[in-house]
Amino acid sequence: MLSSIVLAVSLTITFTGDVLLDRGVRRQIEAHGTESLFTTGVDSVLAASDLVVGNLECPATTIKAPTYKRFVFRAEPEWLDALRRHGFTHLNLANNHSVDQGRRGLEDTFRQVAAHGMTPLGAAPTQDKAARPVLLASVPRRVWLIPTLRLALENYPWLPDQWSVSQDDDERLVQRVAALRQTDSSAVIIVSPHWGWEHKLTPVGQQRELAHRLLDAGADLIIGHHTHTQQTIENYRGRYIYYSIGNFIFDQTSDLNSRACIVSMDIEAEDLKVRTLPIRIRHCAPMLVF
Repeated sequence: MLSSIVLAVSLTITFTGDVLLDRGVRRQIEAHGTESLFTTGVDSVLAASDLVVGNLECPATTIKAPTYKRFVFRAEPEWLDALRRHGFTHLNLANNHSVDQGRRGLEDTFRQVAAHGMTPLGAAPTQDKAARPVLLASVPRRVWLIPTLRLALENYPWLPDQWSVSQDDDERLVQRVAALRQTDSSAVIIVSPHWGWEHKLTPVGQQRELAHRLLDAGADLIIGHHTHTQQTIENYRGRYIYYSIGNFIFDQTSDLNSRACIVSMDIEAEDLKVRTLPIRIRHCAPMLVF
C-alpha cells in the first residue's frame, strides 16, 4: 500500500523598518554606491523570504516641490533598483514623508516603485483607496496588510479625493479589520502603523489601546515604525505587537537609533510563526546581530 505524502506549503514574509535614501544616506550612496547599503547577513534573510516589505521614508522622484517643514526628503528614483535587487517586493508609502515633494511627488513615487519592479502600498489617487487592505498572498492562505499613517501630515491639507496616503481615523481602521476578519476567517491580517513619539523606547497609552482594539477586532500581528527606535514587543493574548521595529537603512548614528530589528513570519495553512532578528546600523547599512 502506497502512503500519500502531503508537503506543507509555507510562505515567509519579512518586514524591515525605515528606508531612507537621502541626507546622510545620499552621501553614502554618492561616495560608495547603493551596494554599500547592504550586508551579507541581512542579504541572506531577504533572499530566504518570499516577500519583503519595507517602509520607504522618502519620496523617490525627480519632482522637486518641497513642502514647508523641518525635514524634507527626496531620493533619486534609480536608487530603488538596489532595493529590488536585494529582495524587496513591497514598499510602504503610508508615512509622514511620502508627501515631502507634494502630491505630484507622491504620485510619481508610487509609479516609480512599480516601474522598478516592486509594489507600492498605502497610497492611491484617493484616501479611501489608499486605506484599503492589500492582499499580499493567497497561498497557503490569504495574507492581508493594512498600512496606516497615524500622524498628521505636516503642513499638508486633508484632501481625501486627491492623491493621499492611508490615514483612516481609529474607528474606521478598527472597522476595516473587523470587516475583513468577518469575511475571511482563516486569513492572516497584519496592520502596519506609522506612529508614536520619535526617539522613545516605549509606546504611549493611546497606541497600546488602539493596538489591543485592532487585535481584538481580528488582526494577527501589528508591526509599527516611525520612532527611529526599537520599541516594546508585546504579547497580547498570544499575538504580537511590535510598536516600532526602528530603522533599517538610515543615517542616524546614536546607539538609540542604530539598534533595530527585522521581523520574519513563516506562514502555513494552520500555523503562524514570528521571528525577531536584531540588527545594528553602521554607515547607513543594517547588520545582523548574532
